[in-house]
Amino acid sequence: MNARTLSPLDRLLAGIERALETVAGAPEANRASPARGTPHAELDDTERRHAAGLMRINHTGEVCAQALYDGQAALARNEANREHLLHAAAEETDHLAWCAERLKELDSRPSLLNPLWYAGSYAIGALAALAGDAVSLGFVVETERQVEAHLAEHLDRLPAQDERSRAVLAQMQADEVRHGREAQARGGIDLPFPIPQLMQASSMVMKKVAYRV
Repeated sequence: MNARTLSPLDRLLAGIERALETVAGAPEANRASPARGTPHAELDDTERRHAAGLMRINHTGEVCAQALYDGQAALARNEANREHLLHAAAEETDHLAWCAERLKELDSRPSLLNPLWYAGSYAIGALAALAGDAVSLGFVVETERQVEAHLAEHLDRLPAQDERSRAVLAQMQADEVRHGREAQARGGIDLPFPIPQLMQASSMVMKKVAYRV
């Protein structure tokens, strides 16, 4: 039996389902958490809250990544690029699940503003896709470049003994580097000024808010 071709309505409904799972659920990871097998460290209240704040930022960043990829895939003009975006989104789901798991271990929760972050990122992804696949893939390249940099910062800022969070972020960083390289290899262009700067400014706002809320 031939596989059914999804209609625009099918894709819309599937997108709504993914959005609900992303902002309201606990998606299942396809890969085991990199923290598995790493012993739990003793953290005092200040260290635990700080680690949770950093992991909440990263969880929100993965919510934004899901939305960006979903928005781009929904309006991608090239089917191969659409499949590439959906595959990358599936790996980002692993990151989302790992961060959610670590937040629970730290007796904390995701950002209360995740629905807002998702909606804004989806709109950006859709607009990028409307500009063409080269621009859309360029957004992936720039996004992953900035995410790689902030993960490096968080690896330095985590409490020294929090090896479980560090294991998660290190694997996420490796995946983000690969996603950026793959998008560039598929034809992603360098985004013109001031788009990267605006992306960085909006990311800074998200990080400051998500650390606390």
